[in-house]
Amino acid sequence: MRKTILTVDDSRTMREMLLLALQDAGFHVLQAEDGLKGLEVLKGQQADVIITDINMPRLDGFGFIEHVRRDATHRAVPILVLTTESDTEKKSRARSAGATGWIVKPFHPVKLVDAIRRVAG
Repeated sequence: MRKTILTVDDSRTMREMLLLALQDAGFHVLQAEDGLKGLEVLKGQQADVIITDINMPRLDGFGFIEHVRRDATHRAVPILVLTTESDTEKKSRARSAGATGWIVKPFHPVKLVDAIRRVAG
């Protein structure tokens, strides 16, 4: 069965790049432009893996991850952080919030798909 990936990023270009890379790999892709929209999407759909940016308006990636982890329906969904940030403190904060892994932009499509397949099981 085809896995569903939710991408949450305020950059339209990044969402389009993720959409192309993930669809080419055979994934079904849901998209949101910030954390609040990501939570709305999750109310109606189940994702197998979530990919989120950190720096976004309205609700940043840290807050988004915390909200997802508090919801029993999505608590176990792997969350990969995809960001330009590489700061150790931010990685630690993301891990504390409940992130599964960290990928620094720009991403390599093959490595991203491999990471998704690893965490999706």
